[in-house]
Amino acid sequence: MSDPELFPIANERFVADVQTVSDKIRAAGWQPDFIVGIGRGGLVPAVYISHRLDLPMLSIDHSSREAGLADELLGKVASKSAAGTRLLFVDDINDSGGTIAYIRDILGDRGCDDGNLRFAVLLNNLRSKVAVDYWAQMIDRASDKRWFVFPWEAMATDGRLVEEALSVPRRLA
Repeated sequence: MSDPELFPIANERFVADVQTVSDKIRAAGWQPDFIVGIGRGGLVPAVYISHRLDLPMLSIDHSSREAGLADELLGKVASKSAAGTRLLFVDDINDSGGTIAYIRDILGDRGCDDGNLRFAVLLNNLRSKVAVDYWAQMIDRASDKRWFVFPWEAMATDGRLVEEALSVPRRLA
């Protein structure tokens, strides 16, 4: 497999996508009590959406893969949901759906009320194995093999970005 095409997303595009997602959330008539940023890629968009919608933000670090760390925090937010708190989880991209499926499973196992739960992303893969509620742009991984580099990732070396892209080759194959 050759190196993936690194596709930088300009800050202006990112801000426009945040506005699009925020507008869709408002238009849906479902008002979250908290925005929950999924670390690492969802933290920056969650901060922007939190400000745009004037809502408090929580964060869950899923990217560290530290055993039990995210699960413990997800358990705490699941109990808030079970008590009626509405949670909007935010990530940068719904690519394979693995992260969102994992979070949904943990929340479900811990008693989260699914009616109090929504997911938003900037980029949504049409072929993802899980659905999200709000997104700014739709992609189709069957034909779109670009590796999207969000503004907060721009400080990484190309080598590190390629390594990350190739860590799950089926996304780009």
